[in-house]
Amino acid sequence: MTNAALNYAKLDAWVDAHFDEEVRYLQALVQVPTDTPPGNNAPHAERTAELLAAMSLSAEKHAVPAELVQAQGMESITNLIVRRRYAEGGPVVALNAHGDVVPPGEGWSHGPYSGEIVDGRLYGRAAAVSKSDFASYTFALRALEALQAEGAVTLRGGLELHFTYDEEFGGELGPGWLLKQGLSKPDLLLAAGFSYQVVTAHNGCLQLEVTVHGRASHAAYPSTGIDALQGAVAILQVLYAQNDLYQKISSEVPGINHPYLNVGRIEGGSNTNVVPGRVVFKLDRRMIPEEDPVAVEANLRELIRGAAARCGGNAAGVTVDIKRLLLARSLKPQAGNKPLVEALQKHGEAVFGEPIPTSGTPLYTDVRLYGEHGIPAAIYGAGPRTVLESNAKRADEHLQLEDLRRATQVIARTLLDLLCPAPSAT
Repeated sequence: MTNAALNYAKLDAWVDAHFDEEVRYLQALVQVPTDTPPGNNAPHAERTAELLAAMSLSAEKHAVPAELVQAQGMESITNLIVRRRYAEGGPVVALNAHGDVVPPGEGWSHGPYSGEIVDGRLYGRAAAVSKSDFASYTFALRALEALQAEGAVTLRGGLELHFTYDEEFGGELGPGWLLKQGLSKPDLLLAAGFSYQVVTAHNGCLQLEVTVHGRASHAAYPSTGIDALQGAVAILQVLYAQNDLYQKISSEVPGINHPYLNVGRIEGGSNTNVVPGRVVFKLDRRMIPEEDPVAVEANLRELIRGAAARCGGNAAGVTVDIKRLLLARSLKPQAGNKPLVEALQKHGEAVFGEPIPTSGTPLYTDVRLYGEHGIPAAIYGAGPRTVLESNAKRADEHLQLEDLRRATQVIARTLLDLLCPAPSAT
């Protein structure tokens, strides 16, 4: 057995020996709710810091100013950074996972904050996305440092755990805030995963709120009003026709198909016997990596205003206000993440016994924020074969514990390759 193979085996054995502890850690993380909204996430950060301290890992607590948090529609955010520095001569690798999650909703057969284990599956909101990677990243770090403590390797560079709490609302007050404040600038970034694949690109997302203004009037005298709902329908027809055209545009990134648009919420009017004077709808426009987000937004605004201007009948005279809710740029494939990606693929195949492909995803993630700061990144962590298998963001979200174990081993091995120079890790 080569020296490298021996060290990989030692990492695997450490993860196996401490796996029950890792599972208890994940259960404790799941048992503290982080529903966003309302987004009162500071208590989870406090609990996470306590759990890390019990493992001799000191976490810096970076509270985001209350006025910024409240302006985003949340209640509290404290982001955490664990910094570990080793000998000079290696990269600083950051591992990022988010603790905020969507509310559990209905239909659960296991408590959404229970962390209950049934048939090798751990149930709970964020069990798969992405409190699981609080666990995989923490225990991969610990396995690596245990190997160094026994004198088997000399680590070079550094590791950072970034546990953040704003992914559901766009990430600007999570990783975005840490990076803008200059609190971290790693050389490489690994972010929470959700499938066996190594994800190297993702869609962007533009969200707009469109308010259609008319003039309310009694339904018995509709000609005295301006029907905002009729105007909204005309605008929506134009947008849905545009959505059909998006399907003719193809991305060259595997795993990403075409742009698309979704209108997810609409509300307005005051009563059945009143011509609606105001209607508000919110849309979500997913952008493939090849698209320019500035051009996409300009085109949508032009389509909406043009459709409003052409309204006739009782909708003649409607006006619109358009407010940007979110602009999340896409993550484009990067050359600088090659050492990270190749190591993940190599060890993923060794541990899982099957090839681990790279791909893009139609989701958008916090990883783009690191990419915008010039930090090469990839997405990989504990997760099922596909996102849908875990019920992520649905009832009975769960994680196969064997996937957690193996992903932790893959990550520990990958970090060894990055932080331990040859010949120890070759």
